[in-house]
Order: sequence, then C-alpha cells, then structure tokens
Amino acid sequence: MNTAAMSTITAPSTADTTHADTTDVAGRVPAPRGRRALSVTRRTAWLLNALFWSAFAVLEAVNHGWLAGLLAVAFFIAPDLTFLVGIGDARGMAKGRLQPRAVPYYNTAHRALVPLALMTLYTFGPPALAWPPAFAALCGWLAHISYDRAFGYGLRTKEGFQRD
Repeated sequence: MNTAAMSTITAPSTADTTHADTTDVAGRVPAPRGRRALSVTRRTAWLLNALFWSAFAVLEAVNHGWLAGLLAVAFFIAPDLTFLVGIGDARGMAKGRLQPRAVPYYNTAHRALVPLALMTLYTFGPPALAWPPAFAALCGWLAHISYDRAFGYGLRTKEGFQRD
C-alpha cells in the first residue's frame, strides 16, 4: 500500500480548519464575535433593568414603609427557594444541575412575564387590589430575575441544566 496516498487521506490539510485549536478548557467552541456582542448587549440590558427594579423597590419601601421593604426583600429571595424542591434527591448530581423535579417551579419563578402580568393587573385592575407592598414585592421579584439574567443564569432544561 502506498504510504504517500495514505498520509494525504489521514493527515488534515492546511485548508481543513477545525475548531480543535479554538476550544476552551471545557472543550467548548467560543461563540462567533457577533453572537458575543449580542450576548454582552443583552446582559447589559438585563443589568440596567435589574438596577431599575432594585431602585424602584427601594423607592416603594421608603414611600410605603417597612412592610413594603420586607416584601421586596422576601420576593427578591423567594425565586431561589425553588432549589429546595427535591433537595434530598440531589446527591450525586452534576455540579450546577438542578433536580429535574424542581425545574418547572424554578422556570416559573424565573420568567419575567409572571411578575409583569401581575404588575399589569395591579396597575389596571380594580382599586381594591391596589396595595403598595404588593407592588414593592413584584419590583423585588423582577430585580431578582433581571440580576440572574445579567449574570448568565437563565431558565433550565427539563433535565436541570442551564439553557444556552
């Protein structure tokens, strides 16, 4: 068998560009430049959104008292309490993976449309529903979601891993 012919088949040519030399330590191929710029822009927008909702929650707490502040803090923390669902079954799971039983709760608590819909109901609903501490709580909830997205924590797959 001719070894010269074999080497051209098995050896990669210089025109053949693979991602083997551009992978990071974890073996992932970096995103194209345009996609990275979009990601940075999106995360910056989420951070500005988080700062806005945090300031709004503080304003509501100052204007409406300690109960509004307490509820804003409680609703800022509450979405991450969904991690407690199925915590007993979490042994042996991959680092960063959420227990699959907790994923529906986690994803529901981390969707911005849920508190935004409740804010719309609060704003345009009957005056009997208007209670300022509830609005402060929704501001805290939206701040939490926005900070998570700004720092790269999004929704989860049904298996419990971070979505890309």
